[in-house]
Amino acid sequence: METCPIRSCDPIKSLRLADLERQLLLYKAPLCPLDSEGEESEVDDRGPVFSPMAVEESVVAPPSLSRSARFRFKTAAVLICLFEDSSGDLRVILTKRSSNLNTSPGEVSLPGGKADEGDKDEKETAIREAKEEIGLQPDLVSVVAVLEPLFTKRLLRVVPVVCIFKDKDAFKPVLNPAEVEELFDVPLKMFLKDENRRAEDRDWHGIKYLLHFFDYTKDDTKYLIWGLTAAILIRAAAVVYQRPPSFTEQYPNYWNSLFPEIRKLVKRCH
Repeated sequence: METCPIRSCDPIKSLRLADLERQLLLYKAPLCPLDSEGEESEVDDRGPVFSPMAVEESVVAPPSLSRSARFRFKTAAVLICLFEDSSGDLRVILTKRSSNLNTSPGEVSLPGGKADEGDKDEKETAIREAKEEIGLQPDLVSVVAVLEPLFTKRLLRVVPVVCIFKDKDAFKPVLNPAEVEELFDVPLKMFLKDENRRAEDRDWHGIKYLLHFFDYTKDDTKYLIWGLTAAILIRAAAVVYQRPPSFTEQYPNYWNSLFPEIRKLVKRCH
C-alpha cells in the first residue's frame, strides 16, 4: 500500500508524524515461531515483540504467513490508528463494542475482525474492518507497520496493523451500531506507564502469565482496557517509543513456554 505525505496545518506536527512514519516503515517484526515452517525456536524472554534493535534493521515487510500456519490458525487483524493531539502527544483510536454482540459485549477493543477469503493480507483485513465498523475511509490513513501476531486462548491469530492519519480532521466517524457503541481515543504512552494499571496472575495449561488492566476516564466516562487489547497496545507503544514499559510485561520465559504448548494443542486438533 502506498503512503502519502502527512498533512497538517501545523508544520512541526507534520514533521513529527513524518519522522514517525519513516521510523515505523523501517520496522521489521521479529518472526513468530508459529508462523515458520521450521523447527521450534527460542525467543527472547521479553517475547517476540519488543525488539528495539529491529526498528532500523530492514525496510522489508514482515514475511507473510506460511502455508502451514494458514492451515492451523484462523487469522484476524486489528487497526492501531495513531494521530497527534494539540499537545503533540500520540493518541490511538478505540471502540466500545456493542452490548448486543455475542462475544465480549460492551468491552473496549481496537477496530478490526477476522480475515475474509478475499483479503489479500492482514493490512487489507484491518482496513476493511475499520471501514465497516467506524466508517474509516482507507485514503485517510497511511499503513506504516505490521506487528508480530498474538494468539488468543482459542488459537485465533491476531495481527496488529499500525497506521497514521494523514489528516485526522477529515475523519468523520460513521459507527456501525450492530458492532460499535462508542468511539474514543487515549494517549498511546499510557500503555508504557505504571499508572492506572493493575495486573492479575492467570494460568493457561499450566503456564502462568500476567493479564493487564488499564483504567481511563474521559469526560466523566470510565473505560477499562484489558486483556488482548491491552497487550497489543503495550507492545505497539514499545515499538513506537522504542523502549519497554516501566512495569513487568510478562513473566520470564513465558514466551518460550507458550509456543510449545500451542504447538501441542494444534497437533491434537489435527
